[in-house]
Amino acid sequence: MNVIFVITATGEEVLEMVSNDVAGLLAAVQGENVTFPFGNFKYDFHTLDHYLEDSVYRQELVIYLKADSNGITSL
Repeated sequence: MNVIFVITATGEEVLEMVSNDVAGLLAAVQGENVTFPFGNFKYDFHTLDHYLEDSVYRQELVIYLKADSNGITSL
């Protein structure tokens, strides 16, 4: 499934990836923090979007992140 990480405050997409373990990925991001080379974030919420592409219905998981108040986050 296509997975996109988005910063809630800005709407900026910071990572797009494909995962076959969506339940495991959601469990992981809901932990302490999500770390990227440019900062630490916390899970905010997620949505599961469905769309039609080339006559095939597809799913996309969008994971929204907020700045981690315990650390410095800079994009």
